[in-house]
Amino acid sequence: MEPVPVDDVVVRLRVAGCVFAEEEAALLVEAASSPAELAAMVERRAQGFPLEQVVGWAEFCGQRVVVEPGVFVPRRRTGHLVREAVRRAAPGAVVVDLCCGTGALGLAVAAAVHDTELHAADVDPAAVHCARRNVEPAGGRVHEGDLFEPLPQALRGWVDVLLANVPYVPSHDVELLPAEARLHEARVALDGGADGLDVLRRVATQAPAWLAPGGHLLVETSDRQIGTAAAIATAAGLDPAVSRCDELGATVLIATSADTSTVTRAAAPPARPAWRG
Repeated sequence: MEPVPVDDVVVRLRVAGCVFAEEEAALLVEAASSPAELAAMVERRAQGFPLEQVVGWAEFCGQRVVVEPGVFVPRRRTGHLVREAVRRAAPGAVVVDLCCGTGALGLAVAAAVHDTELHAADVDPAAVHCARRNVEPAGGRVHEGDLFEPLPQALRGWVDVLLANVPYVPSHDVELLPAEARLHEARVALDGGADGLDVLRRVATQAPAWLAPGGHLLVETSDRQIGTAAAIATAAGLDPAVSRCDELGATVLIATSADTSTVTRAAAPPARPAWRG
């Protein structure tokens, strides 16, 4: 591609209201394979499409994650959830990424923890298509369906780390979100019901049957919701803890299943599960 004046792109982005016009212009120029493609990409960005969807990728926890149109863009703050998950995932851990979107969370944990057995699931077909491009090259499997429903039944009682970046925006607040999210990401990835915690309730209720003894459920939520979220985990029989990161503005619920000698895994084989080889 012949060189394109970056200044022209910067001006167009500034007119459109892009705060970081210079940085975005450099990424768009790098991503485009022709002047025509660059012009189309700049126009899409000027129309308000998320930059990550326009260039086709996002940087997340040191990984370049494929981002397709309409799919939830992984947020920088969610890196705190990943760090907490990595702290709790031993080599060989079974990791499940629910409401996976691009699959970025599971991918990041698998990159940091040796020999991870990774499964991801989402109800949105567009997200599943995108997640497969990210997760399958890393050796993981992606399933399409509602929460736990599409997962292999052999995983029940064996999940060491359950990542659930559930939607937690109250329904009445969705219209207040930035246009990038509100118009260009699936509502199912944003809308958490009346108080924002409907999906968390469903996940927490079912999680004990899927978690291994001492396994962990990690969920991102808001600081104003964390008290209710912890109570939901307790009611489900899990032991809740809270981790905050002021730098990223992140609040994470970590809910742990019981780990005692009296815990048994119903219908589970006594040795290494067959699906793990």
